[in-house]
Amino acid sequence: MSYAVKNLAQGSRELIAFRIGDQEFCVNIMSVREIRGWTKATSLPHSPSYVMGVINLRGAVLPIVDLSARLGMRRAEPTPRHVIIVAQVKSRVVGMLVEAVSDILTVTDENIQPVPEVSSDLEKQYARGILAIDKRMICLIELDALFPDTESEAA
Repeated sequence: MSYAVKNLAQGSRELIAFRIGDQEFCVNIMSVREIRGWTKATSLPHSPSYVMGVINLRGAVLPIVDLSARLGMRRAEPTPRHVIIVAQVKSRVVGMLVEAVSDILTVTDENIQPVPEVSSDLEKQYARGILAIDKRMICLIELDALFPDTESEAA
């Protein structure tokens, strides 16, 4: 799947929204390289608990992260309906397992509300805001904060 980036109004950005359990999250679409179907990953010994393993992506080794587990939620049990969002995070490429991509959103900074003070410390590290759109609450994730450089490489 590929999406053409439209000419956006000044100050607006496109986000890709996805589901994990009964919650919705989103990331900047400019960091997304592709969306692909679930592929079983080869596990790696001594990797963090949220790293499912690696897959071969056109000759490159791609680490697959269970985004549910990385966000402190229960581990995913992948089905053929799950998808992998392949994203560029700083200098590396990471595959993030999610249940489904739900939407492409065009928002402005005014649409993004601050993360509530009652959020956990973990959530404050990666959450950059909340979008209230059509009776949905969507958490905006900052991938650079979710996958800092100090973590060991999975591949």
